[in-house]
Amino acid sequence: MNDTAPYAATDAGSQAFQLLAQSASAFGNQTDRMFLAMLLLCGCVALALVVVIVYFSIRYRSGSKADRSNPPDGARGLEAIWTATPLLLFVCIFVWAARGYVQLYRPPDNAMTIFVVAKQWMWKLQHRNGRREINELHLPLGQPVRLVMTSQDVIHSLFLPAFRIKQDVVPGRYTSIWVTPDRTGDFRLMCSEFCGSDHAGMLGRVIVMKPAEFTRWLDAGAQEPGLAAQGFALFRQHGCSGCHDSSNGSSTVRAPDLNGLLGRSVHLQDGRTVIADDVYVRDSILLPSKDVVAGYAPVMPSFAGQLSEDDIFALIAYLRSTTERGSDVQLSQ
Repeated sequence: MNDTAPYAATDAGSQAFQLLAQSASAFGNQTDRMFLAMLLLCGCVALALVVVIVYFSIRYRSGSKADRSNPPDGARGLEAIWTATPLLLFVCIFVWAARGYVQLYRPPDNAMTIFVVAKQWMWKLQHRNGRREINELHLPLGQPVRLVMTSQDVIHSLFLPAFRIKQDVVPGRYTSIWVTPDRTGDFRLMCSEFCGSDHAGMLGRVIVMKPAEFTRWLDAGAQEPGLAAQGFALFRQHGCSGCHDSSNGSSTVRAPDLNGLLGRSVHLQDGRTVIADDVYVRDSILLPSKDVVAGYAPVMPSFAGQLSEDDIFALIAYLRSTTERGSDVQLSQ
């Protein structure tokens, strides 16, 4: 990597003029095609209007010999055309854009999860093996990556221009987005939501590496427990296992078993059914009376103020590991 030009792609090529900066993801290429199509469409419409205005200005100028007798009093066919054609174009554009939007928020099952905490004025990121980064995000080439994000203070917005994605990062809730890098290099990472006096300095970079290089980088980090192992330790430290572990027969509190929870349908006391995802787990920890599981008493205390956002991410990673590996997981890595 070239430290003197941290945001220049390593394979930038020539300095020839480009209407748009080269994209670094498949979704970015799709976004560029849509933008260029819109630009071409608007340009053609504007050109057609200019031609018609100039033609009529000359043809029917004052003193011209144009025949002004018997002016038409209606043009149903023309009106139908200029109504139906824009409508059809707008519907096509909407369907195209909606399809891309839906894809952007439906990550593939094999997407690698990275947790992001925004705060004034930095980006804190953590990989599943426990390696942490500040204002840098290392990604493997060709691997779908899902970013699960929250804010520690005010609203921020993660903007990755080369990947053509932007997502608000909101305190008190999780937002997520995913991307598959298709080009190695260094790319900008920034906040695009005014978040305070040093907003302009809330910058970072994304380093896309070949898979083998990324694996070596990930394994070369500080030796510490993985994210799921940290969550398992917190699960025991805060007494969660005393109530939520089905193998614990000595507990006097009856609580749902959490093994394999992520992705499962949960029936609630008020008759609703929800899918247990990251947001559900976070709300259950901080707002336990919000979604009480059917058949259980609302006796769980809130852990607001006791667990940081990083701790909650670790607990989510632990619960996800029980889903992936089966029940009664014992983590020691």
